Amino acid sequence: MHTIWVDADACPVVIKEILFKAAQRTEMPLVLVANHFMRIPNAKNIQFRQVGAGFDVADNWIVQHCIADDLVVTADIPLAAEVVAKGTLALNPRGELYTESNIRQRLNMRDFMETLRSSGIQTGGPDALNQKDRQAFANQLDKWLAKHKS
Repeated sequence: MHTIWVDADACPVVIKEILFKAAQRTEMPLVLVANHFMRIPNAKNIQFRQVGAGFDVADNWIVQHCIADDLVVTADIPLAAEVVAKGTLALNPRGELYTESNIRQRLNMRDFMETLRSSGIQTGGPDALNQKDRQAFANQLDKWLAKHKS
């Protein structure tokens, strides 16, 4: 059976709630990975894995455990690039799918923005998650679930 993996440290609460409801409705395995404790619903198919503190510890754990055709929910573009290279689909909290055809461009843009920030240019952060983003995420999640239900 496929699994939904969540890079949970930075995942917005509203997205986790969507994931919890979907996992409970479909009984799809859902694993949240973070370096700090978080509460999850009491359901046999929903798990929490607390990893040690440190740079990319949760990301590395997800990369080691996900397999082809699983789904990884993350806004971390380098993590998305690693899991896409394994044949795993990556979905960000705004509903954008990271695939082999677009991940290189996203990674290049991220690196470019990082270079701008390190040179002192203020680039600003992303807009707050809005209803359109939540709906786009829910729609992409539903498509993946429909394709991968057992």
